[in-house]
Amino acid sequence: MSMHRFFEILPGTLAWLTLILIVIFSRWLPVFTSVFIILFDIYWLLKTVYLSLHLRSTFSAMKKNLKVNWLSKLEELENNANVTNNGTNATNKIRSIRTPFVDSNYGMSWRDIYHLVILPMYREPYEVVRESFESLVNANYPKEKFIVVLATEERGGRAAEETARKIEREFGSQFFKFLLTKHPWDISGEIPGKGSNETWAAKEAKRLIIDPLLEAQSKSVPELTLEAKLCENQAKQRENFRKDSRMDSHSFAYGNVLVSVFDIDTQIFPEYFGRLTYVFLNAPNRLRAIYQPIPLFTNNIYKAPALARVIAFSSTFWQMMQQARAERLTSFSSQSLPFPVLLDIGFWHTDVVSEDSRIFWQGYLRYHGDFRVEPLLYPVSMDANVAPGFWETMKNNYRQHRRWAWGCENIPYMLDGFRKDPLIPKIKKWYWSFNAIEGFHSWATNALMIFALGWLPVLLGGKHFNASLLSYSLPQITKFIIQLSMLGVASSAIVSILLLPPRPKWFRWHHYFLYFLQWIFIPATLIVFGAFPALEAQTRLALGGKWRLGFWPTPKSRSEIMRK
Repeated sequence: MSMHRFFEILPGTLAWLTLILIVIFSRWLPVFTSVFIILFDIYWLLKTVYLSLHLRSTFSAMKKNLKVNWLSKLEELENNANVTNNGTNATNKIRSIRTPFVDSNYGMSWRDIYHLVILPMYREPYEVVRESFESLVNANYPKEKFIVVLATEERGGRAAEETARKIEREFGSQFFKFLLTKHPWDISGEIPGKGSNETWAAKEAKRLIIDPLLEAQSKSVPELTLEAKLCENQAKQRENFRKDSRMDSHSFAYGNVLVSVFDIDTQIFPEYFGRLTYVFLNAPNRLRAIYQPIPLFTNNIYKAPALARVIAFSSTFWQMMQQARAERLTSFSSQSLPFPVLLDIGFWHTDVVSEDSRIFWQGYLRYHGDFRVEPLLYPVSMDANVAPGFWETMKNNYRQHRRWAWGCENIPYMLDGFRKDPLIPKIKKWYWSFNAIEGFHSWATNALMIFALGWLPVLLGGKHFNASLLSYSLPQITKFIIQLSMLGVASSAIVSILLLPPRPKWFRWHHYFLYFLQWIFIPATLIVFGAFPALEAQTRLALGGKWRLGFWPTPKSRSEIMRK
């Protein structure tokens, strides 16, 4: 057995071993198991409080950032930089305002940056795609800085192609460049899905747009003009980056391109690209990072049944909590990264399902641990998983969370990479190994241990244990701790109401009360749409072969669904 295969088996084995041992110990060591369950419930309560604080912290920062005109902030930043560069006391002023010309790989104005926006689509309806493009057009950012790629699939069929052509006719002329790509369905070694489509689209954008533009620029603009934009003390840093990267002759100009990849249902807020550009310019070592927004699954939240709303907000809350813990943040779904980095790490992997999180580990291993995810503390809006019928909605939510849980496929990739790379500090290897394994293990087991297995010692412990005081106290203590933890759930319910988009006409004030009460379903959602799909994904990874998951595209629609 190879080490990679061993690492694939590890997560599922640990999850099943934990659950099986709880059952066995509940029968043969009920006292020990009862004490463990009580301690674990206390740990879970403390963790709930801890994460709730992070949730409120991120919500406060996000709310503040949504009120800022980030394009104006960029202009102020540039004006301050110009004054500083022309002033007499330059050193002190640069330190005080922390301009983008300081602590960076090279000096750059926000006006130098072009945004390559890739939107992969499959068979989504025209209404969904159009709403996403409308949000791009309505962005408070110069559209002449947008290179937009609508990435279609050959296997999407005629209807998808007609939708794409309609979007091209309607919106294509409103950006600096617009490109329509069609990903072939029969490329050997690929898994049909978002990752392979994104990679094809990015390579086509490079071949058909970026490289021709750079070639034309090199013929018309003297090299001295390009170099004049750079500070002398940063030229050496640029050269070091060239030596440390598998770049071709266009590497410096590629550094002016930020790539944003969005699910086709992603709708940006007006200041998104201003915020992204601002964070990018001010980030230390900005070419060693992925830039991550917060996904709000609220586009169609008023059309979702109560269970689907709880599931959607729970997913959003987890991402918000992670943004407050940037040291352990990994990439997810919609994301942005510098084009030189994307080239250097070889684009998104085309043979995996979870390409959105894999891209972080590609960068982390490529740069020997000198890579991170930079939280934007700014949202994008996406669809909640809603189908025309209730049970279809539940089925689709399970499949979607199983696909997300298939991110456990990154554990063997990460561990195998750590094993082969002596340049990554050991403390970083241990830190990320524990976080990844513990995170997926908790996903698959914690909800079951808290809500389903906590009473097992009472059921299996036998007459002698059932006659003890501990047997009587265990359900009472467990119930009390769970009730306390529900206070954190109440806090989440309030935040979910504050995150709701503008109310439709039919929405009345009593609906807020119903939207608060829907959180009583949280124990069921944590088990059915949390633990079960995670346990299945890890089991499939351990079994391997035909049990491996392929990419399942979440169906999108704008059908009227139950609203209460």
